[in-house]
Amino acid sequence: MSATDEEIFAASEEPKQGDIAVAGQWKLFRLKFLKHKPAVISLFVIGFLYLMAAFANFIAPFDPNDTNARFTYAPPQALSLFHDGAFMPHVNALDMELNREAMRREFTPNPDKPLRIGFLVPSEPYDLLGFIPMETKLFGLVDPGPGDSMYLLGADRLGRDMLSRVIIGAQVSLSIGLVGVVISLALGLAIGGVSGFFGGKIDLVVQRFIEFLRSIPTIPLWMGLAAAIPVAWPPLRVYFVITIIVSLLAWTSLAREVRGKFLSLRNEDFVIAARLDGMSEFGIIFHHLIPSVVSHIIATLTLAIPVMILAETALSFLGIGLQPPAISWGVLLQEARNIRAVSQAPWLLFAPAGAIVIAVLSFNFLGDGLRDAADPYGSES
Repeated sequence: MSATDEEIFAASEEPKQGDIAVAGQWKLFRLKFLKHKPAVISLFVIGFLYLMAAFANFIAPFDPNDTNARFTYAPPQALSLFHDGAFMPHVNALDMELNREAMRREFTPNPDKPLRIGFLVPSEPYDLLGFIPMETKLFGLVDPGPGDSMYLLGADRLGRDMLSRVIIGAQVSLSIGLVGVVISLALGLAIGGVSGFFGGKIDLVVQRFIEFLRSIPTIPLWMGLAAAIPVAWPPLRVYFVITIIVSLLAWTSLAREVRGKFLSLRNEDFVIAARLDGMSEFGIIFHHLIPSVVSHIIATLTLAIPVMILAETALSFLGIGLQPPAISWGVLLQEARNIRAVSQAPWLLFAPAGAIVIAVLSFNFLGDGLRDAADPYGSES
C-alpha cells in the first residue's frame, strides 16, 4: 500500500479516544451529537417539517379554505399505487348516500372509479412564498371531473381538505415557536447574563422577579392576556400578539440557565485575564462568556420551541388564541371540541394532533441530543 493510500485509510478511520480528548469544542459537539441517533433522525424530521411549512402553498393539494357541501365529513381515502397491475397512484371515488335514520351522510369507496393522482398538476393561481406567482401544485388529481374528490386525511364539517389545512397550519404553528424563541433568547441572555455576571443585589432582585413570574399559573395568565386582545383585530396582528404572550414566561428558564453558567465562569482565569487587559464588563460578557455557553443555549432553546408550539395550540384550542380564518394546528383542533363531530369524524382530532405530536417529540429528541452534545466529556448515555 502506498503512502497516499495509507493516509486516505487513516483519514477514514473513526477518531480515537486521544483525538477526542484534544478536539476543539465544536468538533466535540458534532461527534457527540452524531452518536445520538434519535436526535439525528429528529433533525431530519424537523428540517422536513420546516421545508413543508415554507413551501406549504405548493405542497398542499387544494386551497385550505375551499368548501364542498357534498363531502362534509368525508372520510380519508386510501392511497393506492397500482391499478390493474400497472403503476398508477390513485384513490377510489366516494359514493355518498344519506342515512335518514342516523341523519348523516355515509361514504363508500367505489373501486370501479379510480381517480388518478399526478405530480406537478395545474391549479388555481397562488403566490409561493408570498411573492412568486404559481399555477402548479406538487401533486393532485389529474383531469378531475365534476364531483371528483381527494381527501387523504378526510374533510371537515365544511368539506375542506384536512391534509391541505394541516400543511398550511404548519406555517403558523412552527413559526410561532421560532419567533418566540428569538424573543426569549434576547430576554434570557440579557437578564440572566447581567444577573449571573454582576451578582449581589442585582442578582437578588432579578431572581426574585423571575421566581414571581414562575409562581403565576401559566394557563390562567395566558388566558387573561389573550382575552384582552380586541376581537376586531386582523389575524396577522393577533398572531404577533400571541407570539409575544407565549414568550413572556418562556425566557425565565433560559435566564436561569445563563445565570448559572455565568456564575461558574465569571471567576475563571480567562475572564480575569480579560479584565486585567482592560476589557469592559459587557465586552467580557459578549466576547468570552456568551461564546462559552452557546452550545448549551442552543440545546435549551431547542427544548423551548415545543413548549411555545403547545402554548399556541392550547390558547387556540380554548378559543382565546388565533381564530378562523387563520389556520394553525390549534385552530384545527377546535373542531375536536365537539364530541359528536369527533365520533363521526375522528380524523378531525388525529390529523392536527398527529402533526403536533410528531413536531413536539422531534424537538424534544433533538434537544436531548444537543444537551448531551453540549457536555461532550459527560457520561455516555
